[in-house]
Amino acid sequence: MEWLALGLFAAVCAALLLGYPVAFTLGGVSLLFALVASALGHFDMAFLHALPNRLYGNMANTTLIAVPLFVFMGVMLEKTRLAEALLENMARLCGTLRGGLGLSVVLVGALLAASTGIVGATVVTMGLMSLPTMLRKGYSPALAAGTICATGTLGQIIPPSIALVLLGDTLSAAYQQAQLNQGIFRPETVSIGDLFIGALLPGLLLVALYVAYLWVYARLFPTRAPAEPAGSRPPLKALAGALLPPVVLIAAVLGSIIAGAATPTEAAGVGALGATLLAAIKGELSLRRLREVAESTLEVTAMVFMILVGAAVFSLVFRGLGGEELVAELLTGLPGGAAGAVAVVMLAVFLLGFILDFIEITFVVVPIVGPVLLAMGLDPVWLGVMLAVNLQTSFLTPPFGFALFYLRGVAPPELATAAIYRGVIPFVAIQLALLAILALWPALATWLPDLLLS
Repeated sequence: MEWLALGLFAAVCAALLLGYPVAFTLGGVSLLFALVASALGHFDMAFLHALPNRLYGNMANTTLIAVPLFVFMGVMLEKTRLAEALLENMARLCGTLRGGLGLSVVLVGALLAASTGIVGATVVTMGLMSLPTMLRKGYSPALAAGTICATGTLGQIIPPSIALVLLGDTLSAAYQQAQLNQGIFRPETVSIGDLFIGALLPGLLLVALYVAYLWVYARLFPTRAPAEPAGSRPPLKALAGALLPPVVLIAAVLGSIIAGAATPTEAAGVGALGATLLAAIKGELSLRRLREVAESTLEVTAMVFMILVGAAVFSLVFRGLGGEELVAELLTGLPGGAAGAVAVVMLAVFLLGFILDFIEITFVVVPIVGPVLLAMGLDPVWLGVMLAVNLQTSFLTPPFGFALFYLRGVAPPELATAAIYRGVIPFVAIQLALLAILALWPALATWLPDLLLS
């Protein structure tokens, strides 16, 4: 029966590779396996009786309200040209430096990634806004493409982001299940706020490593990352007007969570309202644009929660087929104990990142492996940050990384795919270095939460 569980997982992956929608693939393939296994006497359909309660629990989960609110904030900043104005002024400020335009793309992209947390949206937006300018200014096509792709994946690790909201909620449930399985009936909790705080230092370190790489590259190859002519810096008032509002907004959202003044859901509400007020103040808000933002928010939110429904069906069928016990036996029987189990899971998640988005991996894979790993004594915040950085690296790695496909879709025809691949390789190396640092020095992710929450 346990091998039916592995067959279910393989069948889902195969259907996704054929291009079927994720949410309906998860639910449809799982129900098909449930019917076949039930007819063979290897599945109790009573497992599916828990589906209404599972879905009602998701509907009643107030933490997930943060998803549409954070999406609304990011889409509002994107569609009202606030992000574009920020990039233009930052480019004029840093442009007189060698590689200055690339540095401005990283800094602005980090802010945009933090506000959206959706890899595709950030890569496409930065590609449309930045790539033509970088190529026109004489930047190496590989460097321009690599910088934009790498910057677009920052939304996986820089809080506040949708990826961390969903991962934090899933890890919280996995952590409680792990403790209950160990006979701890008053389990400790881990919140989305904990994961936000834990991801802050690794995220900032990654941005600093990107900046350092571009700075060194521009000095080694000045013709591939040229500087702008002197005298093109924007007035201080224009720069402050473009830079301060989104920075203050994101700082207020994240700061209120870190200070304990607001839950992630409340902070997301502040962010959505703040982005709307900024757009109104800048004169970029209209009824038509508000409708566009609302429709985009609805599309993304519907996609997330439909995948959540499909993942709930998959989880129940996988459990009914004995998949959880099989995964636990496989991971606990590996040599090296917890370290060996983490290494295998990270490799599996990295490979799955080529065919699954972070939402599917968060809803499908993490509930399966999370309780087993956390029962081995791993810190949930550290594990969450490791998973986020790992997925970020997977989305950037040639030839199957999602970020590469997103940029290819909006890049001009003269930009060769090989140039995109060459450009991202140094950034992949940087992210692997960060993953190694986190593995060897877990305090990078756990020190700040322990300090602020103790």
